[in-house]
Amino acid sequence: MAGTTAMRDGEVIGTGNPYEQTKFILQSIGKALNELGANMSHVVRTRMYVTDISKWEEIGKAHGEFFKNIQPVASMVEVKALIDPRLMVEIEAEAVVD
Repeated sequence: MAGTTAMRDGEVIGTGNPYEQTKFILQSIGKALNELGANMSHVVRTRMYVTDISKWEEIGKAHGEFFKNIQPVASMVEVKALIDPRLMVEIEAEAVVD
């Protein structure tokens, strides 16, 4: 999955709340995987781009809620900005389906 953000119909979801943005993103990734006949258990790696690394616990909490039993390899990297200044998190996910 290419970089996914917390946007729906051009509007940012969870403005100012990295936990809510992360949850929304991971739900979106899950829906996209389901449309392809896969699910979150197929995810082997995530890359999280965040605009404020000091919020890592909130982002990690949401990530852990989706992946606690799957435990894909994960990276979190602070970036200067995302495409919309209200976005705090962007996630890439790699999944392997047999």
